[in-house]
Amino acid sequence: MDYDIVIVGAGLVGASFALALRGAGLKLAVVEAQTPVAAGDAWDSRVYAISPGSAAFLDGLGAWKRVDRERICAVHEMLVHGDGAGARLLFSAYESGVPELAWIVEKRQLQAVLWQGLEHQHKLELVCPDRCETLQLREDAAELTLASGRTLRARLVVAADGMHSWARRAAGMAAAQKSYGQMGVVANFSCAGAHHNTAHQWFRGDGVLAYLPLPGQRMSMVWSTPDDHAAELLALPAEALCARVAEAGEDALGKLELLSAPMQFPLAKLRAARLAAPRIALIGDAGHVLHPLAGQGVNLGFGDAAALARVLLQREVFRDPGDIRLLRRYERARAEDILALAWVTDGLQQLFAAPGGVAAKLRNAGLNLTNALPVLKNLLIRRALG
Repeated sequence: MDYDIVIVGAGLVGASFALALRGAGLKLAVVEAQTPVAAGDAWDSRVYAISPGSAAFLDGLGAWKRVDRERICAVHEMLVHGDGAGARLLFSAYESGVPELAWIVEKRQLQAVLWQGLEHQHKLELVCPDRCETLQLREDAAELTLASGRTLRARLVVAADGMHSWARRAAGMAAAQKSYGQMGVVANFSCAGAHHNTAHQWFRGDGVLAYLPLPGQRMSMVWSTPDDHAAELLALPAEALCARVAEAGEDALGKLELLSAPMQFPLAKLRAARLAAPRIALIGDAGHVLHPLAGQGVNLGFGDAAALARVLLQREVFRDPGDIRLLRRYERARAEDILALAWVTDGLQQLFAAPGGVAAKLRNAGLNLTNALPVLKNLLIRRALG
């Protein structure tokens, strides 16, 4: 057998899973089509809210401490604004007895650190750049043929290749997918006012707008909005975009100046029917995709990586890594978290997208009621902390 495990995709989740198996005595290969872009000094428009649970997982891999502290910002409070006057919900780390609610980290910064770990990991081969072309799942092994002509045989294939997962489709694993008809428009700004480590989120008629604090007087914007409005935003000159974003955010951070060119990505939900089949397992966006309004997509993926690694590390000595009975343990371990977050995220998106005065009154009353119930707020925070 060439390898114990072949991981398809070396993004944040795939790379973290490989690092979680360090020292396990397993022979690994990681197949990735693109070499990661160097972190560099420019601010990356794609950022993630890393939960304390995910930060602890990354710290256990030796990755978290290697991320430049000057490029990380702690979130101490999150203020959610409804689309009605006075409707708001405040989440506070201090009130919940925790140091922070999350950390805002640029994708490139975290990816670079994880990639460095892969380059130095014993018993791991980085096959990059290369691309998978065929997959055959047999009773005793999985066989992958690459664009370079190489053939890789392994006891287990782990699909970590994103929402449009080639590996998932090649294995014939069904997935239900639905477009929200929205784009996530992202950009970074410098701010005249201080953010005080507070994240903001506005539920508006034209979508969900989020301000995520970055180090210094900077913030990262994520505006989940209908396709036509996204196109309108991207067509604006820099000064006009800054004015539009500041106005939409109720001038919470004063005058804005653009730091990075705006980008967009399509928003959809996806749920694979199963996370495992004989000789293959899905992790991260290959198995589930959420609306970004809850900011939990990458944290859910890190949870997958940690859970699958734990199952493999704790397996019986005689158990093959690709044994479906072993992989079902992983699937069961992740079922509750994935279902709960998918239900809440999709439900919130539908509730705040619903037109009409009755829906508006209900959702804004719900925000105010939750804000008035500390026990409920703390339960929500504890769930999000991971």
